[in-house]
Amino acid sequence: MFENFWFNVEYGINHVLDINAYDHVLFLIVLTVPYMFKDWKRVLLLVSMFTLGHTLSLILAAYGVVRINARIVEFLIPITILIVALFNVFTSGKGAQKEKVGVLFLSTLFFGLIHGLGFAREFQILLGASDSKLVLLLEFALGIELAQVIIVFLVLFLGYIVQTIFRFSKRDWIMVVSSIVVGLVIPMILNSDFL
Repeated sequence: MFENFWFNVEYGINHVLDINAYDHVLFLIVLTVPYMFKDWKRVLLLVSMFTLGHTLSLILAAYGVVRINARIVEFLIPITILIVALFNVFTSGKGAQKEKVGVLFLSTLFFGLIHGLGFAREFQILLGASDSKLVLLLEFALGIELAQVIIVFLVLFLGYIVQTIFRFSKRDWIMVVSSIVVGLVIPMILNSDFL
């Protein structure tokens, strides 16, 4: 029982930390980079919204409610990363990330849905003929959340070091990191099978 639980949690962790599928990490980086440690509650809520969307789309796919062309999803995933990165570039230093729960949280939930659909096919294989789909999904979601918290902590920690020790302004930190991510996702979009 515990072995199955840990296998599913670990699968979720590995899904996020997979070096070959770094789109998840890029999304978390651009989602987190505008924030500091003091904003941890807001960041945790944002990341949880993403996990909720991700898990919801996996549930819908696992129970056959949703079917979507994988090529479209593979195209949309880097688009979502690009949108958040560009949002950071155009709003850095303007306090847009401090706004009330609204557009940012809903878009994060929506982007989670898209990212989850990108993983749905592989997840179907993991499920196989399992009777306890929901339990497996929740264990997997726990693994995703744990991995995301690790990445968020690393981004916040790096931001702290860069802004405190190296005296980068918060605006410059956001601009540089978000611009690097833009540079990484544009080839992902251009190399997509959808285009």
